[in-house]
Amino acid sequence: MRQPSLTSTASFQALENHALEAEDWEMRKLFAADPQRFERFSSEAAGLFLDYSKNRLDGRTLELLAALARERGVERQRDAMFAGERINNTENRAVLHTALRAPRGSTLVLDGQDVDAEVHAVLDRIRSFTDAVRGGEWLGHTGKPITDIVNIGIGGSDLGPKMVVLALRHYAHPRLALHFVSNVDGHDMDATLSQVDPETTLFIVASKTFTTAETMMNAQTARRWFLERVPAESADAALAKHFVAVSTNVEAIKTFGIDPANMFPFWDWVGGRYSVWSAIGLPVALAVGFGYFSDFLAGAHEMDQHFRNAPIEQNMPMILALVGFWNREFLDAHSVTIAPYHQDLNRFPAYLQQLDMESNGKSVTRDGDPVDTPTCPAIWGEPGTNGQHAYFQLLHQGTDLTPIDFIAALRPAHEMEQHHRALLANCFAQSEAFMKGKTIDEVRADLQAQGLPPEEVERLAPHKTFPGNRPSNTILMERLTPSTLGALIALYEHKTFVQGVLWNLNSFDQWGVELGKVLAKRIEAELAGEPQPDLHDSSTNGLVARARDAF
Repeated sequence: MRQPSLTSTASFQALENHALEAEDWEMRKLFAADPQRFERFSSEAAGLFLDYSKNRLDGRTLELLAALARERGVERQRDAMFAGERINNTENRAVLHTALRAPRGSTLVLDGQDVDAEVHAVLDRIRSFTDAVRGGEWLGHTGKPITDIVNIGIGGSDLGPKMVVLALRHYAHPRLALHFVSNVDGHDMDATLSQVDPETTLFIVASKTFTTAETMMNAQTARRWFLERVPAESADAALAKHFVAVSTNVEAIKTFGIDPANMFPFWDWVGGRYSVWSAIGLPVALAVGFGYFSDFLAGAHEMDQHFRNAPIEQNMPMILALVGFWNREFLDAHSVTIAPYHQDLNRFPAYLQQLDMESNGKSVTRDGDPVDTPTCPAIWGEPGTNGQHAYFQLLHQGTDLTPIDFIAALRPAHEMEQHHRALLANCFAQSEAFMKGKTIDEVRADLQAQGLPPEEVERLAPHKTFPGNRPSNTILMERLTPSTLGALIALYEHKTFVQGVLWNLNSFDQWGVELGKVLAKRIEAELAGEPQPDLHDSSTNGLVARARDAF
């Protein structure tokens, strides 16, 4: 059944009317009028705490947003996803990344297959393999233990595992160094190969089909590099000791030279950007060990259970999604900044860029109709406090309103207490500054207190005024652990899903990445052979000609 357009729904129209009332709201006054605002507009689940009180909303806003979620069928779509229905309608696929982190003994059958049994069979293989590598039992072709692991993938096969390995570095095996190669730019592979030894390096080639262009080019380069450094008579045996695959294409990995026993599969109901919980997470399990990898899955599952069972008004992913929807649709927020006040989460903004923008960066509904409202905002960010000395200027005094998600751990993994106190002080101060701002009268008073003459006060006052009233969320955890990281990622996965349902998008396909790939193959052939100017515009022809001259 076709969904009605978003703007035609009664609940959206009620929100439009409410937004007219809310246009002039000031958060300073909202806090002054409600001493319990922090308690009323905060949520806790799966080891995470969400403060969303510093948004331009009140209880009525949330009531109307919850009504919209119900009218758009968010709960129905959520239940369909968990049940394995084919909610990815353009590819006719189920969406079951949540099944990857469900505990053993869960019951879900898809197309006659026991999903739980399949998932845990692969997890058992991952456990055996990672235990052998970490324990020094898996040896390279010269009998030496593995010291370096190079993951070759792109998109979800790179962003997820790399982000998690960096975030959980305090849990990592001291002997193993993890490297990630994703870019088809040879500088990426060159920099990595210059750091590793062929006798002690394990390569993971992560590609579901084993045909991803960038991944396979990098994999073939790594293969050539390796074979040039081993005796020709033992090349096949050596290759099998140093290359494993995360894939489903058995014939392709055999042709490459990888033993099928060393192939770790996953399924077509696992989208790339949702795949870190699957065998794509093999580098994570190698880095931190299968026990901590299990904790990572368990933290995500705990958030899944909360998302699945809590009513909308107390449901953390729902709330985060609805607040973001309010900011996008009614405050005209074109982008969202992710500001993790934790250096180990430095790749988390990049991870969320793919998760959110590849999922909901669309202008056509599930029914093939043009959308009638803005959809996904741009996602960007940097760890605090670095961002404060870069782009926070724009956030505080620029012309665009940009909501911010602050993320912090109350306890660090180090013993430098003064550093952590300063970090948290900056995080909380920034969220307060964005909410309160600084009026021109407050600026004048400060400048007068410094003894500046009246004309200097008036000259400087406009430059030092902060409009404030800028929305933010703050997400806290006790510590950054495998469990809390799993919950954090799952929180944003479900937030993305909910917003996709509100906009009536298919959040699980990504046709927008295809066109450039198709054209790139054609141009690559021209760079190596004869140009075909009739196929292109004058700009593209000119660029191809200049590049051909450089080869």
